[in-house]
Amino acid sequence: MIKIRTFKKSDTKGIIKLWKACFNYYTSPHNKPETSLKIKLKHKDGLLFVAVDGSEVIGSVLSGFDGHRGWIYSMAVTPGQRTQGLGSRLLKHAEKELKKRGAPKINLQVMPDNKAVVEFYEKNGYKVEPRISMGKRLK
Repeated sequence: MIKIRTFKKSDTKGIIKLWKACFNYYTSPHNKPETSLKIKLKHKDGLLFVAVDGSEVIGSVLSGFDGHRGWIYSMAVTPGQRTQGLGSRLLKHAEKELKKRGAPKINLQVMPDNKAVVEFYEKNGYKVEPRISMGKRLK
């Protein structure tokens, strides 16, 4: 039975394996799964969730709340579980937790050529907003 719950230290190897299988943008040092996980866990906000089948991590959603907006990052579902509703379940779980914390809105970013992911979020009620995403790396 698949269960969605808050990340535990024992999930570390599983979530890193999942992220390496699902994401191809971790060539930048700050995007490496080990680095992202280490940074997230320092905040101890309880907003990293995993879907597990027994002890195997088969999905995850890293979310955050900055006091103004909720954010969804690093949503992943193992390829064998896709199109079966697990991603939507993970997303709804994160949304519920962000709402409990007072987030009035949730933002996320998607790579522009990732049409399947854009369609997934649109099916879950998200809309493309005319924004320019900007960033600056801090060393």
